[in-house]
Amino acid sequence: MSVRDDIDDFLRGAPHAVVGASIDRAKYGNKVLRCYLQHGRPVHVVHPSEREIEGVACVASIPDLPKGIHGVSIITPPPVTERVVGAALEHGIRRFWMQPGAESAKAVELARAGGASVIFGGPCLLVSLGYRE
Repeated sequence: MSVRDDIDDFLRGAPHAVVGASIDRAKYGNKVLRCYLQHGRPVHVVHPSEREIEGVACVASIPDLPKGIHGVSIITPPPVTERVVGAALEHGIRRFWMQPGAESAKAVELARAGGASVIFGGPCLLVSLGYRE
């Protein structure tokens, strides 16, 4: 599959989860969450210490997400991304979008070894889906 095919597949389903969302509206983790919300897409937020971000209730970890998450947008430092991918694979998630700066070769390899599709090193969700400030 091409990157475009992976993006289309990722965006075709729902719900999604955002790992790395921030309460700081200037940070990309917040913008990615708001992008999902701007487009009326169902989204869950994983954050270890926040209870709510942008009106969306947070769960503390990947295992706390409901089953059936279509894909995960990851906006975390690469070492954290590697742990997120491992936990998400264990939770049955098979689609990942590592936003620029979150990717690592190890995380990509882990996702692919787990049979997942992974978007990395290319356009971010904000560009592909369309985000307005």
